[in-house]
Amino acid sequence: MSSPLTYTLPISGMTCTNCSQRIERALSKLKGVEAAEVNFATEQARVQTTQVLLKDLVACIEQAGYQVPRHRLELKIGGITCANCVGRIERLIGKMPQVLAVTVNLATERAHLEVVEGFTLDSLIQNLHQEGYSASPIQDDGASDEHGQQQQLKRERLHLLLAILLATPLVIPMFGSIWGQHWMLPAWLQWLLATPVQFILGARFYRAAYQAIRAGSGTMDVLVALGTSASYGLSLYQWWSAPPDTMPHLYFEASAVIIALVLLGKYLEQRAKRQTRAALESLENLRPQQATRLIQDQEELVPISSLRLEDLVVVRPGERFPVDGLVIEGHSQADEALISGESLPVSKQPGDKVIGGAINGEGRLLIRTTALGSESLLAQVIRLVEEAQAAKAPIQKLVDQVSQIFVPTVLGIAGLTLILWLMQGAALETALINAVAVLVIACPCALGLATPAAIMVGTGVAARHGILIKNAEALERAQTITQVAFDKTGTLTSGHPQLIHYQSFHDDNPALLRLAGALQQHSEHPLAKAVLTVCHAQDLRLPTPHNSQTLAGRGLVAEVEGRTLALGNRRLLEEQDVSTTEYAELAAQWEAEGYTLSWLIECQPKTQLLGLLAFGDSLKPNAAACIAQLKAQGIRTYLISGDNYGSAQRVAKALHIDEVQAEVLPADKAAHINALKQQGRVAMVGDGINDAPALAAADVGIAMGSGTDVAMHAADITLMRGDPLLVPAALSISHHTWRKIRQNLFWAFVYNLIGIPLAAFGLLNPALAGGAMALSSVSVISNALLLRRWTPKT
Repeated sequence: MSSPLTYTLPISGMTCTNCSQRIERALSKLKGVEAAEVNFATEQARVQTTQVLLKDLVACIEQAGYQVPRHRLELKIGGITCANCVGRIERLIGKMPQVLAVTVNLATERAHLEVVEGFTLDSLIQNLHQEGYSASPIQDDGASDEHGQQQQLKRERLHLLLAILLATPLVIPMFGSIWGQHWMLPAWLQWLLATPVQFILGARFYRAAYQAIRAGSGTMDVLVALGTSASYGLSLYQWWSAPPDTMPHLYFEASAVIIALVLLGKYLEQRAKRQTRAALESLENLRPQQATRLIQDQEELVPISSLRLEDLVVVRPGERFPVDGLVIEGHSQADEALISGESLPVSKQPGDKVIGGAINGEGRLLIRTTALGSESLLAQVIRLVEEAQAAKAPIQKLVDQVSQIFVPTVLGIAGLTLILWLMQGAALETALINAVAVLVIACPCALGLATPAAIMVGTGVAARHGILIKNAEALERAQTITQVAFDKTGTLTSGHPQLIHYQSFHDDNPALLRLAGALQQHSEHPLAKAVLTVCHAQDLRLPTPHNSQTLAGRGLVAEVEGRTLALGNRRLLEEQDVSTTEYAELAAQWEAEGYTLSWLIECQPKTQLLGLLAFGDSLKPNAAACIAQLKAQGIRTYLISGDNYGSAQRVAKALHIDEVQAEVLPADKAAHINALKQQGRVAMVGDGINDAPALAAADVGIAMGSGTDVAMHAADITLMRGDPLLVPAALSISHHTWRKIRQNLFWAFVYNLIGIPLAAFGLLNPALAGGAMALSSVSVISNALLLRRWTPKT
């Protein structure tokens, strides 16, 4: 029976002693809880349990209606060498009290923790240190992490150069033998060159292997340490046991070359890992360090950290916006390409929002600060990308399980190789060399890097094009989508009424437009703005209206050029007793297409209909291309809208959408999505707010918009700009990323499945096996880096 564990959990939301009793009763019902005591005064629960996980205790408290304060930590972990290290660290941290969840990423060498309030790092760092690893918190600005990476890369380069310098004289005689030359160095000189490589430059492998064996775990370091030590030890034995004045067959060059090649692989791996973070680093570099604050008409240059909400900030032409804000004064354009993926400059004028990190155009702007630090859009984008890169795809769990038994299996194969060669009558030297080749060719690193490297590059390049993928699980599901359902307004259409059709019954159409525009010059109604937009586009000169009067719920009336005109709906027609029989067919046709109608009436000097105007929501420019690309991918499309059937049918017909559901309430959209899920994997595309239930119900929720908090949390994928083409692009990058993951895993498994038997059968010498092992993980990362060339179709 396992010994009991005691958890102390902070609890918020308690209002009286009855609350503590209620929590105690809830906890006591959990199987495995031996004692539960909740202190109302200290707002803490003390729970003694033998088998209940911390996350289950937290879930029980939250289901009772209370909260357990928690927060996230990100740590830089030093000493990770392969996938087995990842599993070992996760198990070590996961056993600690107050840790809810932990994920370690081999590609970034970072640990992401979710802990309850009150957790301290000291014990964690101490535990990791005892196991041979280091840990340090990552600063928000990432500067210390970047400096640490540069220093580590310099150390790797120095160790590599020293290893090459010492190993090269040992290798050159091997090439001389090809041309019949005998350049073999004396045994003492070979020993003198190989020893520093083995025990100084290779000391890292011994230290890591010792820690792994002490913890009952197997890592790549164990394989390297055992393999090179066997080669080195065999050489010593051959040298000391050889008769005087004879040259024994030594393998000092094998041990030295193996370590040099492994160091080469580590160096190339570190360089490649840095490249996988390139997209994220480009976002992090957008953060300016200073801003020009305006106080009492005086400008002062201050650090970003000293700014506060509502501060006024001056942004000059060519500068980056230091904060999220609202334009108060000035006109300009903003280059938001690196944040939203929008390639064209976006016009900015008073009242418009600006994003911190975007580049100001040619105008000077005065903005009011609306978000700072972690609340800014750029910080949220970076946080989402980091979380997606840290998360493990479901397939990675299988890889982790394989990695845990990989090294013990290889050790067993190496031992079996040694025994079988000896049983076949081979010399100890031959049997040992073949066993060493088995040890050094096995590479758990390639397995461990296959998935996270591809996910990092894929999510990074997606973010650069304005596609934020929330986690690796969403990435995996997105590549299996067979159906996409769209909301209409604001997703496939602009969301703003526009004048679609207008027909004059007596004069020409420009004359009708001129009168309708004059009538609405001083109106703020959205339909009036739509008419005036067309008037300005056609450069029409509008007469001045007089005695304008708004007719609530019906329209408006005014005098224009001596005539009394009215513009409004059918209720206004009925009030004026005007017959529409002659034009009923045209009106019915436009209404059936979902348009809103406005009638222009002349009231005096005579009563007559002058014309008809139809307003509707226009399609977004790339909506048709979006649907066409999805159909080309073999995906069936649906429109689920709350608008009337005519309006929804018009959009569906124009875009060739397969099926339409109209007049659907937001709460009912989720039911339609669940019905579609019976036919296959479904993605729902909406604005992330009104469509939240449907986004949550879908296999993959895609929020289209500006990347607000609500949109980011409601969906699995957030599109940073309202371009429908980003929908097929998001599915495309998912397909490409998953293809790279499959390729990487295939080659990682095939490499080991082919390489280990070849080494066991004596077909690979240890030096060649070491080179293959070193380059295998580099090839996996290099293949993942090919994703950086991906661009969305236009």
